[in-house]
Amino acid sequence: MGGTSATTGIYHSEAGATVVRERYEQQLDAWPVPVQRYRIATGHGTTAVLTCGDPTGSPLVLLHGSGANSAVWRDGVELLAATRRVLLVDLLGEPGLSDPVRLDLTTPATADWLAGILDEFEIGATDIAGISLGGWTATDFATRHPGRVNRLALVCPAGIGDQTFRKVAPAFLLSAFGSRGRRRSAEIVTGLDGHEHPEVLDEICLLFEHFRPRTARFPLFDDAALSRLTMPMLALLGERDRVFDPVRTRERLVRLCPDARVELVPGAGHAVLGQVPRIVRFLDEP
Repeated sequence: MGGTSATTGIYHSEAGATVVRERYEQQLDAWPVPVQRYRIATGHGTTAVLTCGDPTGSPLVLLHGSGANSAVWRDGVELLAATRRVLLVDLLGEPGLSDPVRLDLTTPATADWLAGILDEFEIGATDIAGISLGGWTATDFATRHPGRVNRLALVCPAGIGDQTFRKVAPAFLLSAFGSRGRRRSAEIVTGLDGHEHPEVLDEICLLFEHFRPRTARFPLFDDAALSRLTMPMLALLGERDRVFDPVRTRERLVRLCPDARVELVPGAGHAVLGQVPRIVRFLDEP
């Protein structure tokens, strides 16, 4: 992942980068609730942050996955923002509006970066919800700064169960065979049915036509790190996730995290859709 140097080649071309940015701008223009946009300068790269919801409400940070941006939260943000101060953070080095920088995930750099963003918004402790790489980012931050996380919600998080490259390797090969190959690749990796979720797969295919995904393995958190997660936690795992082993993820969280609630979503793969109401119920618990 190349330390903290800028990775300018996260897109296949500048024209492709423009296509992705323009599509994201269209999604932000159609955002279902009023939103404010910020660009936060950090020691690791300039970061795009969206804020919405009740400015006096309890804070909630939302972190998307790899190969995505904060638009993944669009369909549920209205519910999340009803009573909360919501911050949606575009991860560095992903197809959002933050800098094309990929930090060394074996160092504290990612947690330091997120801490700096919270400081900028004068947030001490917050709830955090993260998907996949966003789940890794949330977990990493919570293990290093447990006093700054009130509740932690993870959806198919990286870094806890084994990364099962062998199950998705055929998908990466298919992506070289034009639009049909990319479509089939997206179906395999996400576990989504093309007939049931055509629009979601269309968005993924558009991104991966132009974006270069991460290829390195995500670091696994050791037992000592996970044992520091003593805050209330919800983990939603796809029963058929081909990217991160859900059985191993569940076993480690149940064994090591005293207040973890782990739920397998029947039939779901790595893309577990429609879970915002479940996350809201968890965040609202006394």
